[in-house]
Amino acid sequence: MITQQIPHATTISALRTRVRSWREDRLSVGFVPTMGALHDGHVSLVRLAKAQCDRVVASVFVNPKQFAPGEDLDAYPRTLIDDAEKLTDAKCDLIYLPTPEAMYPDGYSAGVTLKGPALGLESAIRPHFFDGVATVVTKLFNQVRPDMAFFGEKDYQQLLVIRQLVKDLDFPINVLAGETGRDRDGLALSSRNAYLDSDQRSRAGQLNLILKAFAAALSGGASTSDATATALAAASDAFDAVDYVEARCAATLAELGDGPIDRPVRVLAAVRLGSTRLIDNMAANPPA
Repeated sequence: MITQQIPHATTISALRTRVRSWREDRLSVGFVPTMGALHDGHVSLVRLAKAQCDRVVASVFVNPKQFAPGEDLDAYPRTLIDDAEKLTDAKCDLIYLPTPEAMYPDGYSAGVTLKGPALGLESAIRPHFFDGVATVVTKLFNQVRPDMAFFGEKDYQQLLVIRQLVKDLDFPINVLAGETGRDRDGLALSSRNAYLDSDQRSRAGQLNLILKAFAAALSGGASTSDATATALAAASDAFDAVDYVEARCAATLAELGDGPIDRPVRVLAAVRLGSTRLIDNMAANPPA
């Protein structure tokens, strides 16, 4: 059971009935897709959507297609009552709660695959991930049919993948980005932060400092190769494992040359503390 303060839909037909009534009243619709276990970063996206649109739908769906065998699908936090309260406070107009059986019924065989910004970084470690994201987002876009969709910059590669998806498949949707929400020590807010024990949580904030220094070095004119090597060494010292620490073109995530940057870039990292994986990114601009 979830709070009755906010309307919710569990079927496509109920969702479309509600959205159709808004359309008949000429109201614009914003959409915030989530996997639940909501934090202040998610709430800020809903508030951003409310500022841009007349009505807002937020989905809560833990998508099995973006988890590989052995990943944390079963352990992923599910906090629906708390999620509903947060969405109510943020003035969300409808929670969409599809089931896995409704999203992927028996015999389901379709999928969406992208290249471009989906290649490298996350896909080198989790090759299944963006196919699962692109497939579920395509389905959700077709079900909700919003005017605008809102995604956080914390998952920067995912944001660019979604923008490419919208462009390539001709969705009439404007994708807007929300700034990364951070804790007091700069750690990017994430539902998976709940996995960290107290010692790991005290260490996790170092990722923010390492990326800040990485971005500052590039913006100060350091060569990409030198700045990357320094950041990688710092991350290797601070964390149990490092999946990547890289600087990429902000617009395309293309790889950069070895010299100083000459365009806006993103510094991106994925590290591990125990079994918990943390990702983050920051912007860096070439020297004036």
